Amino acid sequence: MGGALSLTLAALAYPSMLGFTTVAAAPDRVIAQTSAGPLTEADRDFVVKVRAAGLWEYPVGRMALQKGTTDAVRTAGRHLVSGHAALDATCRRIAPRLDIALPNRPSPQQQGFVATLGADSGRQFDSDMANILRTTHGQIFTTIAKIRSTTRNTLVRQLADQANDTVLDHISVMEKTGLVDFDQVLFQETTPPRLPADDTTPPPPTPGEAQVTLKP
Repeated sequence: MGGALSLTLAALAYPSMLGFTTVAAAPDRVIAQTSAGPLTEADRDFVVKVRAAGLWEYPVGRMALQKGTTDAVRTAGRHLVSGHAALDATCRRIAPRLDIALPNRPSPQQQGFVATLGADSGRQFDSDMANILRTTHGQIFTTIAKIRSTTRNTLVRQLADQANDTVLDHISVMEKTGLVDFDQVLFQETTPPRLPADDTTPPPPTPGEAQVTLKP
């Protein structure tokens, strides 16, 4: 598993829920005063990126339900689907109140994750899914904590609480598959490669485009 996994992770590589390495240039700058409190660039990025995370992890969860070869992998898939459907509902509920345009497609990097896992089968799928998702969730965990501790917006704070619980749950179910290569995952978490912003940024919705909904 080690060689193939190293190649996969190095090729796709990793900020998670979507390119958190390319957060706004002035994350503390207030861009709007809302009924829920001031909204900063970092707050807006967080909402967008939680939405984008679901746009790739939700279909991966459905793949796990169809392609997973063990009960633990299929259980992880169910948690991905239900967790991101719930987060997506929250994002879609609060975005209009904060005047945030939500993407309908994940970033190119995230699309690469989906393509890789879509081409996998059998135990290779199980292993790649557990390790890719454990890496990305591990990376985003500390970012959620920072948003939660610094935001002055009550809606963003509520989303951060929900995201924290969801990500911890997803980390746990990935580990319970017994397939996580911790040495490789921890290396990828702490030394992510630098990627161009275009690779880690979800594209904005096009005018008139119907909003994608992730259903439980």
